[in-house]
Amino acid sequence: MIARLRKTRALIGEALAGTNQDFTQGSVNRAIVLLAIPMMLELALESVFAIVDIFFVAKLGAEAVAVVGLTEAVITVLYAVSIGLAIAVTALIARRIGEHHPEAAAVIAAQSIWVGAAISIVISVLGFIFAADILLFMGASPQIIANYAGFTQVIFAGSSSILFIFLLNGVFRGAGDAAIAMRVLWLSNAINIVLDPILIFGWGPFPELGVTGAAVATTIGRCCGVALQLYYLFIAPHRIQLSVNLLRPQLAKMTEIVALAKGGIFQFFIETSSWIFLMKIVANFGANAIAAYTIAIRIVVFTFLPAWGLSNAAATLVGQNLGAQLPERAQTCVWRVAKYNFIFLTSVSIIFIIFAEPLIALFDPAPEVVEIGASCLRWLSYGYGLFAIGLVLTQAFNGAGDTKTPSAINLVAFWLVQLPVAYFLADNLGYGPSGVFAAVFIGESLMGVLVIYLFRKGNWKLVQV
Repeated sequence: MIARLRKTRALIGEALAGTNQDFTQGSVNRAIVLLAIPMMLELALESVFAIVDIFFVAKLGAEAVAVVGLTEAVITVLYAVSIGLAIAVTALIARRIGEHHPEAAAVIAAQSIWVGAAISIVISVLGFIFAADILLFMGASPQIIANYAGFTQVIFAGSSSILFIFLLNGVFRGAGDAAIAMRVLWLSNAINIVLDPILIFGWGPFPELGVTGAAVATTIGRCCGVALQLYYLFIAPHRIQLSVNLLRPQLAKMTEIVALAKGGIFQFFIETSSWIFLMKIVANFGANAIAAYTIAIRIVVFTFLPAWGLSNAAATLVGQNLGAQLPERAQTCVWRVAKYNFIFLTSVSIIFIIFAEPLIALFDPAPEVVEIGASCLRWLSYGYGLFAIGLVLTQAFNGAGDTKTPSAINLVAFWLVQLPVAYFLADNLGYGPSGVFAAVFIGESLMGVLVIYLFRKGNWKLVQV
């Protein structure tokens, strides 16, 4: 027993410190642990940040929470672009690492920086200029726009940091350097958590910026994370080593990245844009409904992000093992990760279903907010089992370089089913916000069923990138 504990502790220590493990050989469970622990911890602090951030903002009232929710609903489009690029970069780099071509992987990483820079500049400028118009489109009241548009402006102005956090961590994940990606998000979110109350409430010599302070804290934290990423890529020796020479623009490589990223961007644009329209439906029922929805989603994110981190391990394992011509090993890894994710999220769902009201009340005890938020939390929890498996299998498709299949699944589940059902239940049948939440459960469950069916067909094993 003591020997086993020592072995387990050593394995966890290796995962946290980083490893040069070849994930195409040896124990599958060992490979999963070495990747999954840092990937889950990477996003665990991100999930803590989501909770802490809304905890402080909630002290400013329902309208402050509403502007955060409305802004984040729109900024998810940027997340779609960022995640789509990260998917492409992870898949390409994982294949090159699996083929034992780290120099080719470094070229992809360098050229992805140019792609990310071009996209983020456009989004930053347009978002900053049209912040008030964006909030108006989302259904914000004139009072919310007048008092809180500064939050939206700052978030968009710093949007390049959002894109590069995702993009460059995709580089590290593809290379199998999950511990580096973990450290980056830990640093950025730790800084944000410290600065949040200081800048929101004006502690000590700092000015009281209100909800805008939350945006400033977030942007500073993410910029520090990007600085650490660049340090690892250009200075500290690791699997992916960049130099100034590699930064010379190579149009062919950038085109290759964009071509593969288009599928990933479209995939997540379908999903994230559906959240924009869901928020617009919820906004019709007032600031309390928006606040309740925002708080419930933040609580869900608290568990979703670690589960997503575990799913990212599947993407890396699939990419590297396909690169090494080991498709059956890749499949074994995916189903093993799916089992662990199912156990994790179904356990969490039981807690959420039982303690929905007290969890919402921790952030806002207003009866209407608690009632609506608890309804949202329960409906989403009902679908956690299928969602857990679907999340892993979707990332497995992405890791293989097949972004078209998840895009098609999302198109059916979210645009053709979830959105029409949400509108019909909420407005036509008069179920209000609960109708929206029920539609989310239906859409997520359908996504899980479809992705399981298509993954079992095995066509993803034949994808070439």
